[in-house]
Amino acid sequence: MPQLNPAPWFTILLFSWLVFLIVIPPKVLNYTFTNEPSPQNTQKPKPQPWNWPWH
Repeated sequence: MPQLNPAPWFTILLFSWLVFLIVIPPKVLNYTFTNEPSPQNTQKPKPQPWNWPWH
């Protein structure tokens, strides 16, 4: 049965994994973000009381 012949499919599987593991990661890791994150202020803002008119 031709479905059980692993000869062409194993090479396709092998080359596709080589592409995923060798070619793609350097391209993704070389991507640079346009907006670098900056450290934020670690102090919490002091909460302001609400002035609700209780009528």
